[in-house]
Amino acid sequence: MATLLLAVIYLAFISLGLPDSLLGAAWPSMYQGFGVPISYAGGISVVIAMGTIISALLSDRITLRFGAGKVTAMSVLLTALALFGFSVSTSYWQLCLVAIPYGLGAGGVDAALNNYVALHYASRHMSWLHCMWGVGASIGPYIMGFALTRGQSWQGGYRYIAILQILLTVVLVFSVPLWKQRPTTSVSSGSASDSAVSPKLETSTNAAEALSSKQRPTTLSVREILRIPAASQVLVMFFCYCAIETTAGLWASSYMVTYRGISVSSAASWASMFYIGITVGRALSGFLTMQFNDATMIRIGYTVMACGLLMIMLPISGGFGVLGGLVVLGLGCAPVYPCVIHSTPETFGAERSQAIVGVQMASAYTGSLLMPPVFGFLANSVSIALFPWYLMALLALMIVMHESMQRIKAQVAQQTI
Repeated sequence: MATLLLAVIYLAFISLGLPDSLLGAAWPSMYQGFGVPISYAGGISVVIAMGTIISALLSDRITLRFGAGKVTAMSVLLTALALFGFSVSTSYWQLCLVAIPYGLGAGGVDAALNNYVALHYASRHMSWLHCMWGVGASIGPYIMGFALTRGQSWQGGYRYIAILQILLTVVLVFSVPLWKQRPTTSVSSGSASDSAVSPKLETSTNAAEALSSKQRPTTLSVREILRIPAASQVLVMFFCYCAIETTAGLWASSYMVTYRGISVSSAASWASMFYIGITVGRALSGFLTMQFNDATMIRIGYTVMACGLLMIMLPISGGFGVLGGLVVLGLGCAPVYPCVIHSTPETFGAERSQAIVGVQMASAYTGSLLMPPVFGFLANSVSIALFPWYLMALLALMIVMHESMQRIKAQVAQQTI
């Protein structure tokens, strides 16, 4: 049963990525029909991001009340309905309106799934599941392109994805009983990261077992979470990581064209290599987690990220340093996000993990929402040449926060001995 449920969760992660890249792929065909400037895509993105932040902050209470299975099914259904709403919208304000349930659904399923996998499955599955998100995000534009090339317009692309989400909702509804059976593939198996024991889990090395037999999950306010040792550090880490990922994805092409003199067509193709690096890196990270614990994987990740940024800074002719740097940066990004999430029950205790994962998601979405526009302001007022330096500054802050978190974690462990 654990294997069947894991297959369902893999499908859920693919579906989570499917609509994420749709707006960018469809917007060139959408904005003229709505009679709005091309920049108005940012308004829809902001509404979606705000919805994800709100639902992530509420995920603790909702998931503890209804369970991860029901929350995932209902969240996917909500995104499916929102996607149908996109496909029938006839004005820009309608797009903004249906973006609200889309954001709420996306944030709910993200927080619920990430915490469930962190509690019940080995670190390798977290990496591979996030790799599946990349697969979904890559497939989405192809589905939109399929609709556009067959004269169905962008509405057809949204409708196809909505149908896929509805089908997944049906699968998730039938899988609800499986979520109540604790998987035997727990966080204590299959990864070196799972040999460490959280002081919050008494003598058990199985976070899921500890949660079911020793401790009950508790709801926590944001203020209470911030009082937990190392919580503020991990939130800043998430903020910085997602700021790096989204800023790189949004501004890499502009940096290559404006500052490095690379053609528009080449820059567009090369920028996609960053996401390919993330997807391939997460597939590889799943195997590496069998040998290295989560903290080591995160350190490997940020070391590789630094190498990628240094490559981008190098004045290599033809722009190949930028191309290679983006690939390496993506490979370095790959293990960070899934390994930080997977280590949450071990670091903070299984009974607190849902609350903390929800706030982690909110912090991640906030970084994605705020920091790319901040760089846009710097690029406009100073120079777009700051691109790799801006990312390096965020990376440096992320490294400081991770190492601070590890020191606090070690001190807490010492005090409990």
